[in-house]
Amino acid sequence: MKQIKRFQKPIVAISLFVIIWVIIANVVISKKSKGYIYEDVTNVPHCYVAIVLGAKVSPNGIPSDYLQDRLDMAIKLYRNKKVNRFLLSGDHGHTTYDEVNGMKSYLIRQGIHTTDIFLDHAGFDTYSTMTRAKKVFQVNDAIIVTQEFHLPRAVYLARSKGIQAYGVIADKRVYVALKTLKIREILARVKAFTEVSINKKPKFLGDEIPITGDSKLSYD
Repeated sequence: MKQIKRFQKPIVAISLFVIIWVIIANVVISKKSKGYIYEDVTNVPHCYVAIVLGAKVSPNGIPSDYLQDRLDMAIKLYRNKKVNRFLLSGDHGHTTYDEVNGMKSYLIRQGIHTTDIFLDHAGFDTYSTMTRAKKVFQVNDAIIVTQEFHLPRAVYLARSKGIQAYGVIADKRVYVALKTLKIREILARVKAFTEVSINKKPKFLGDEIPITGDSKLSYD
């Protein structure tokens, strides 16, 4: 019995720490991103870049509903002269799965010239995307395009990396598994807050490819 009680205290202490860390992470991210997220493209400030965060694509590169809505919103920003260029950031860690070229192909089909399309093949998570946007692509200001549940974390991470970032909500429909993603987002914010706290290095960085330069340097 004494042995059980001896282990109870550290377990309780660890549990309390985890709960407090979860609360702090979610509160900080909500506060730090407040005021930078927009529903209407007409109100968002002009920025040089639209950062479109990757999501699932089919084996033939067709964007999922989540991703198509992000791309459509980015095109709307571009056509309303709110951004000059696109940074498409997603998972292209294997030859058999390629989010970024699927995104690029979609934009081209909508009439966007490749001159204004940059690809980040190593945007494996939102933290990597924002770190690479600053360090590799030298982005100073950006409008981030993703769904509403994801935007506070994305804006927080971008601003933590020195990017003057805003967000535009891309939601256009009722999405599959949205409730599950909202629950997972609570823990994703803890991960993001921790990564910023320890200044984690992304898996890949690489040579600089300035967003003001030649987009072909970012192609595979």
